[in-house]
Amino acid sequence: MTRKITFSSGHRFWFAHLSDEENRKIFENWGSKFNHGHNYVLEVTVAGEVNPDTAMIVNIKDIDAVLKNRLMPQFAQKSINDEIPYFEKRTPSIENLLVFLWNEILDSELPAEVTLTEIKLEEFPSFYGEYDGMKTTITRTYEFAAAHRLHVPSLSDAKNVELFGKCNNAAGHGHNYLLEVTVSGKLDETTGMICSINAVDEAVNREVVDRYDHKNFNCDLPEFEGTATTSEMIAQVIFKRLENTVPATLERIRLHETSRSLFEVCKIS
Repeated sequence: MTRKITFSSGHRFWFAHLSDEENRKIFENWGSKFNHGHNYVLEVTVAGEVNPDTAMIVNIKDIDAVLKNRLMPQFAQKSINDEIPYFEKRTPSIENLLVFLWNEILDSELPAEVTLTEIKLEEFPSFYGEYDGMKTTITRTYEFAAAHRLHVPSLSDAKNVELFGKCNNAAGHGHNYLLEVTVSGKLDETTGMICSINAVDEAVNREVVDRYDHKNFNCDLPEFEGTATTSEMIAQVIFKRLENTVPATLERIRLHETSRSLFEVCKIS
C-alpha cells in the first residue's frame, strides 16, 4: 500500500565556510547562498498481510498519523538547512532527504502489521528519488517528439496491416515521448548526491533527446535501420546508448509513448 503526502519547504546548496567560487564549483548552477523552495511529494510504501477481519493490511489513518505527526511539523513551511538539525552540516540533496525521511518513519513506530518497503520523494515533476533502505536512485524526466511507422520489413504488407493496423500507415505517425532515466551510485560525502544532475542531463540530451527530437525513427536514424520501430525496440536502444555514458550506474529507463503505454528496460542484476 502506498500513501502520499505533500509539503512545501525551502533549502539551499551552499557551504558558509567556502568561497562563492568554491561553492559554485561544487554545486554548479544549483549553488546559491539564498534559499529556494519546492512543493515536495512524498510516497511511502508499506507491505503486509491482509487482515481477515478488516480486509486491509493497515488502516490508512494509522499511516497518516505517522506521516503528519512526525514529518509535517519538521518540514512544512520550514527552511531545511536552518530548522532541521540533521542538515546543519549536510546538504539537503534529495538523496540525503530520502535517508533522513526513511529513518524518521522507522523511528516513529509504524503499525506492527506492516513493513516499510520504499519511499519516493519528488522535488519537481522532472526530478525524483527513491530509497528502499539499501539503494538510493534518482530519476530525471525528459521529453522529445518523434515519428515512426510500425512495419516489419521481412513480413508482407498484408501481415503488417494485420499486426499493426493504422499504426502501419505508410506516412507514419508521431508521439510526444516522455523518457525517465534512473541512476544509482554511492553518495558523494561533500555534495550528498549520487552524481551531477547536469552531467546526467548532458549525456541524455546528447545521446537521446537532441538526437531523436523531431526525427523519424524509420528514416533518420541508422540504429533503427531494418528493424521494427516499436517502443520496445526504441527503449532497448535508448538503454544501450545511455548505459556507458551517464555518470553513474544506469538502473532503468522508462519510455512513455502515450498516457496509456509505458515501456521499461532495467539493468540486469
